[in-house]
Amino acid sequence: MISPDSPGIRPFRVAFPQSDLDDLHRRLDSVRWPDELPGVGWAYGVPKDYLQELVHHWRHAYDWRAAEERLNAWPQFTTEIDGARLHFAHIRSSEPGATPLIMTHGWPGSIVEFTDVVGPLTDPRAHGGDPADAFHLVVPSIPGFGLSGPTRDTGWEFTRVAAAFAELMERLGYRRYGAQGGDWGGAVSRELGRAYPDRVTGVHLNLLPGSSAATEPTAVELAALTPYERERTLDSWRRGRDWNREEAGYAALQSTRPQTLAYALTDSPVGQLAWIVEKFRAWTDSNDRPEEAVDRDLLLTNVMLYWLTGTAGSSARIYYERAHADYWGAPPEPSATPTALAVFPEENFVALRHVAERTDNIVRWTEFDRGGHFAAMEEPDLLTGDVRAFFRRLRTDASGAMDTPDAPDSFDA
Repeated sequence: MISPDSPGIRPFRVAFPQSDLDDLHRRLDSVRWPDELPGVGWAYGVPKDYLQELVHHWRHAYDWRAAEERLNAWPQFTTEIDGARLHFAHIRSSEPGATPLIMTHGWPGSIVEFTDVVGPLTDPRAHGGDPADAFHLVVPSIPGFGLSGPTRDTGWEFTRVAAAFAELMERLGYRRYGAQGGDWGGAVSRELGRAYPDRVTGVHLNLLPGSSAATEPTAVELAALTPYERERTLDSWRRGRDWNREEAGYAALQSTRPQTLAYALTDSPVGQLAWIVEKFRAWTDSNDRPEEAVDRDLLLTNVMLYWLTGTAGSSARIYYERAHADYWGAPPEPSATPTALAVFPEENFVALRHVAERTDNIVRWTEFDRGGHFAAMEEPDLLTGDVRAFFRRLRTDASGAMDTPDAPDSFDA
């Protein structure tokens, strides 16, 4: 528990000045809209009529002060680690023996991703769950993102982030804990388990980097698989091919020229909104609008954390740092820490268990029938249930080892 003598940890509340909101409103009132080709839908990017509707809602109906109040229901703090200002929420359960768990967001997300899972995870008794499944949650903002940004030096790729988070958990007095995340949070959480197996009891992921088919599978490779694995492997390769052709432009830009992008997104709130909302439409289990999968105001609160902190550029730099790190292009170093993967069907890449098991100690594999990239926002009940089940099994086995079934666990809900 945080105490007055915890090294360099200061209480924090989200409280942006009214002048920031007034400036935002002026900018939203004077948008310079581009032209648009007729009848192309989302193929070229965010449709203008949709974005105009969303901007109108942002300007006239969305309530940032209510969002601030909701965020401030979580005890929040800042500290400095490795030269970076680190913001985090620390929500302790009232249940004795709760399991410490650090949950990490991704891009273009934030701590807002976990709005609907914090309550059920910290207080299962109040949400129809077993009190034994309670967690003490640490929810940090990745350095460079939102309230942990901007960063002041180079080199903040995911392994450095993981080292900073390990130091954070040490400062908070947690000697043994679990880790959970997706997107960049998946990379950070996996690295925590790989680099600190003496501290991390288990890693729960809803995205495991490098677990899909990187190249077209050969006939020999396919012949060694079951019919289910064969079809899934082909689907994984096709989805990856289509991703590189249609979806990877943002990553190429953020991996090469994040500073150039930063000028546009830091100057234009509508530009920042479009840059993020397009990903929420493309990466969620939705058909036409991201609101089919994610609450509209929650999406706007996520965008606001980027806008109000001016961290479009510094959050994008994590892509640049990874692409220019010494390890870039090398296979991942193996992780022995027990790992669970929750597989959602509209995730950007199709995860393959036989690929994941080459480098990771996969002890739980759950395939869901709905949900996408932003699992905690889209399907909080499914994610919460899987996190509970994974760590429950870990707790019942003092060795940390679990039986690995021959076939994937499945959940049909």
